[in-house]
Amino acid sequence: MTPVPSDQDHRFPCDTCGSDLRFAPDTGLLVCDHCGNTEEISDANATPIRELDFERMVRQQFNQSETEETRVSSCPNCGAVVEFDPTAHAAECPFCATPVVADTGPHRHIKPAGVAPFEITESDARDAMNNWLGKLWFAPSGLQDYARKGRRLSGIYVPYWTYDADTRTAYSGLRGDTYYETRRVMVDGESRQRKVAKTRWRPKSGRVARAFDDILVSATRSLPQRYTTDLAPWELDKLSPYAPGFLAGFRSEAYTIPLDEAFKTARAIMDRRITRDIKFDIGGDKQRIQSAKTDISDITFKHVLLPVWIAAYKYRGKSFRFVVNGQTGKVRGERPWSILKIAIAVIFALGVAAAIGYFSAEAQ
Repeated sequence: MTPVPSDQDHRFPCDTCGSDLRFAPDTGLLVCDHCGNTEEISDANATPIRELDFERMVRQQFNQSETEETRVSSCPNCGAVVEFDPTAHAAECPFCATPVVADTGPHRHIKPAGVAPFEITESDARDAMNNWLGKLWFAPSGLQDYARKGRRLSGIYVPYWTYDADTRTAYSGLRGDTYYETRRVMVDGESRQRKVAKTRWRPKSGRVARAFDDILVSATRSLPQRYTTDLAPWELDKLSPYAPGFLAGFRSEAYTIPLDEAFKTARAIMDRRITRDIKFDIGGDKQRIQSAKTDISDITFKHVLLPVWIAAYKYRGKSFRFVVNGQTGKVRGERPWSILKIAIAVIFALGVAAAIGYFSAEAQ
């Protein structure tokens, strides 16, 4: 979760009436829903965004300023680890709507370096979700109605890692150039000339180098990877140095995929790009890579929080989730299939096909 020191309650009382302030995505200010007072987010204690040394952190050689503690609860159903208000003792998991009991123990995490503040409001996110639901022709109508009329969406800051690295790769392979040979072939009993494509292969070796910047990898298991991937792209150039004020009125999720484990995903992304670089360097019409050895250096990382609006519903005993990118409004979600709607569509299609066949036969 967003690590918050266990001995420090990040609350933001209104200077005018004492009620809690919340971050308003449409203005970028802290606003009091009780009296309407607004305040700017103080970043006086915020640390500028900087990359941290990957190897040092994997060895858990932390500086005190690089970690924080928070009080979190782990969902027994989906495994989400979500921050709770210090006064709360029970809540519902925002990812799957399962009731959970808050754990009052502290949990230490690597401190977020940056946060991408919410840019679209809950109302805008709901409109985007409803538009998306309207396109699900074969979803049960009951779920669509339930979701549209259901509770408010929850604003969650979801954890990600970003990785930077310098790579140098030595490779060997084969370059294939296409050429054509003319051959005589029999076509309908006649001898005709045809051009046949052939490939001429020759050895090729060399080196490629690439500097990777901000390879983004999800640090959560609570959302399927297809969600965290499909919500992209994220506007990482809008990251702000982490300040608790951006989280006022929102929740944040703790990372559950460790730094070194997530790096394996980042490395796979790097390897795919390096493969493309090698093929481009080999040139020709076709390429075969026989060997590639990559030296990777200067690995750094950041822990960042990205904004997601999420709706989790229990419908006929099953959990369904809809997630909205809090920057762009892009929607993804789980959808059940209505057997009745599919059956009606199939019967209708068969009926149309039968009618076309009938009238075609009559016309003959």
